[in-house]
Amino acid sequence: MGSRGPDGVAAVRRVVAAHLPGGRVDSVVAVGEGTDNLAYEVNAELIVRWSKEPDAAARAAAVEREARLLAAVAAISPLPVPEPSFTVPKQGWLAYRKLPGVPLLDLPQPDQPAHASSIAATLGELLTALHAAPLARMAALVDVDDQPLAQWGREAAQTYATVAAAVPTEHRRAVAAFLEAAPPAGGWTPVFSHNDLGIEHVLVDPDTWTVTGIIDWGDAAIVDPAVDFGLLYRDLGPAAVHAAMGSYRIEGNDLAPLAERAVFYASCKVLEDLAYGIQTGRDIYVDKSLAAMAWLFPA
Repeated sequence: MGSRGPDGVAAVRRVVAAHLPGGRVDSVVAVGEGTDNLAYEVNAELIVRWSKEPDAAARAAAVEREARLLAAVAAISPLPVPEPSFTVPKQGWLAYRKLPGVPLLDLPQPDQPAHASSIAATLGELLTALHAAPLARMAALVDVDDQPLAQWGREAAQTYATVAAAVPTEHRRAVAAFLEAAPPAGGWTPVFSHNDLGIEHVLVDPDTWTVTGIIDWGDAAIVDPAVDFGLLYRDLGPAAVHAAMGSYRIEGNDLAPLAERAVFYASCKVLEDLAYGIQTGRDIYVDKSLAAMAWLFPA
C-alpha cells in the first residue's frame, strides 16, 4: 500500500473482515476525503479511515496517537466521541462506531437560531470538562498551538485579500476596521481543547436538536481557551456564546478577556471559512460565513 492509498472498497472489506469480530461487510460507501485521511462508512454503522501520510512510520505513529487521544477524550467528555473499534497502525487504518445524529451544519440554517443557545450551553459544559483536563497528560497526546494573536490578524488580512469581492459591501468597512485594529491582549492560561469546534463537528438529533456527539479531534491541542468559544461565536452568534459561557465552570478564568479574544478568533475564522467555501465550491460554508457577517461585522 503506497502513498496513493489503498484499493478503495476492496481494501476496506479486507481490513474489516480481518480485524473486526464477526466482520461481515454488507455495504461500503466512501464518505469523504480530507487533507489527511480517506473515510468510508461500512454497514451504515462503522467509520473506517485510512491515513494518507506517505511515510509508513509516521503514518503508524499518527494512528496510534489518535487512538490514544480518542480514548483519553472519551474518559473525560460528557458527550459521546468516536471510540476506536480497531486500529491497524502500520497500514494506516483506524475504525470507530458511527455516532448518532447529523452535523449541525447540515440542518436548515433558518432553523438554527431557535436552538443555538441550548446547543451552546451543552457545548459550554463540554469545554468545562476539556479545559479541566490535566495538561501534563494531554500534552503527551497533542501539540501546543500558541500562534500569536498578531499572526492571526496578519493571516486574516491575507485571507481577506482573496475573498473581499465576495463580502457584501455593507460589511467591508467593519472588516477593514477589524484588520487595522490591534489584537486583544494575550496572557491566558493554556488548556486542552478540541480546537476546531465548528458546527460541522457537532452532531445533533435532527428531531430534538439535542447534541449527540462531537467528531473530528484531529486538531485538538493545548491552546487558548477562547479559541473554541470563538468558533461557537462565529457559527451560532452572540446569544449562543453567552449561553456557552454561562455553563462554563473553570475557576480563575476571567470571562471578559476570554470573550474579547473569542470575538477576535471568530472574526479571523469567518474569513477563513468563507475562503474555504469559495475554493472548494461548498456553498454551505459560504452561506454560513456571510450570515455571520451580520454580528461579526455589522453595517
